[in-house]
Amino acid sequence: MIEELLPESVVAVEARADDPLWDSPLYPAEEALVVRAVAKRRREFAAVRGCARRAMEKLGVPPQPVLTGERGAPRWPDGLLGSMTHCDGYCAAALVRATDLASLGIDAEPHGPLPEGVGSSVFLPAEAERLDRLAARWPAVHWDRLLFSAKESVYKAWFPLTRMWLDFSEADITVRPDAEGEPSGSLRAELLVPGPVIGGHRLQSFEGRWTVRHGVVATSVVIPHPAPRP
Repeated sequence: MIEELLPESVVAVEARADDPLWDSPLYPAEEALVVRAVAKRRREFAAVRGCARRAMEKLGVPPQPVLTGERGAPRWPDGLLGSMTHCDGYCAAALVRATDLASLGIDAEPHGPLPEGVGSSVFLPAEAERLDRLAARWPAVHWDRLLFSAKESVYKAWFPLTRMWLDFSEADITVRPDAEGEPSGSLRAELLVPGPVIGGHRLQSFEGRWTVRHGVVATSVVIPHPAPRP
């Protein structure tokens, strides 16, 4: 599911709750990060790292610990960048060589409505208006949860480039379905603060994809390296 949202250069590995990856062993340094966590949190933590290590292997990189850095962002082996996500019964990791992309972010959420009151604190007025129109036309999709997931993916792609916080109100995201009745589509985030500078180019918008399947909504944001200036 995640793989179809990403370019071919990205290796994505996902696992559901019955997959052996949910019982992946941890390195001692990883164990130390969840020593006080509840069993559910420990299992999700291990599963998503199992996905990440399998992605490393597919890229020809020896499996190694995935520790956390600033603001909890994963620390990847030299030469790689990536993103991880997990929710109830589902997890995924996406890795790519740093020469192939500038950044990426993925997120997965249970396909259900957001808890009451969350949307009003997360969405911009223009976003809320667009969600209302989408919900009226395609009521089978929980658009509020989809937009929340998109904001998470935007942040995950933003942070490695800037090392700065991005508030939910600082990106105006539009989600669009591909076709009538198809639970997949594109997304575009317009940054309302100065965007990251990559190769001398300042980016003020991010592009991504989304899908809904098997009770999970998944989103991705991919930031390519800018084309060389003539």
